[in-house]
Amino acid sequence: MKTSAMLRHTLLTCAALVFIFPVLVMISTSLKPLAEINEGSLFALPREPTLEPWLKAWGTACLSGACRGISGSFANSLAIVIPSVIGSLVVGGVTGFAMSLRLSRLADWLLKAVLIGLFIPIQVTLFPLIILIRELGLFGTRTGIILVHVLWGMPFVCLLLRNHFLTVPRSLIHAARIDGAGFLDILRHVILPQSLPICGVALALQFTFIWNEFLLGLTFAGPGNEPITVALSVLTGAQYGVQEYNVNMAATLLAALPTLAIYLLYGKIFLRGVTTGSTND
Repeated sequence: MKTSAMLRHTLLTCAALVFIFPVLVMISTSLKPLAEINEGSLFALPREPTLEPWLKAWGTACLSGACRGISGSFANSLAIVIPSVIGSLVVGGVTGFAMSLRLSRLADWLLKAVLIGLFIPIQVTLFPLIILIRELGLFGTRTGIILVHVLWGMPFVCLLLRNHFLTVPRSLIHAARIDGAGFLDILRHVILPQSLPICGVALALQFTFIWNEFLLGLTFAGPGNEPITVALSVLTGAQYGVQEYNVNMAATLLAALPTLAIYLLYGKIFLRGVTTGSTND
């Protein structure tokens, strides 16, 4: 038994090292002066650590002719992600709750129609979305990219929350109806208080997807509204001049901080949501 436990811990430790090693290399590289990178080994620890690459990545790195770093794109991503996550949770939650109340053949077909969106690649829907957003007069605006993210995230959130709402005892819903509660009242006062863990899962996953998404941001955001992923692509994909690997690594780590913070702050809620229904109390 002890041998089995030791083997398991060894394998887990090796897996953790495999995943964390590239991050450690990125952190080390981001703390080196450029001359030290050019003269030394990629895996060597910094001899003279400096935060200059981080400061340059944030405030003075040149992107498309403007030397303002990634701070503006970072703010753009926050302005896009927050309303997009809230919108997809609201629309997906209301839709999922409505579908959980209707267990019929029609409801099954409606659910299948919604879930088709989960299996269609973004590239396939790109042209119809462009036409839709253009006709609404929102192409190249922040509102347009937010609407696209809400539409794209709704099927996933709907499926996730509907499946959880089905586990809520029907007796609670019937009792609320007898007391005179309507659809939204039941959702707000009966269903949501019991669904905070799964809502945390939906929030974390939607935040991560939208923050890290590149193609939709590149296509719909428009000049001045580019998210952080587009800024990183411009910064690290420059074909001319000296490649500042330390600045690139620092910018990449800065871009990863919000998603890391989400999982650190909501880790326990996320795990509770993932394991909801897997054990009986």
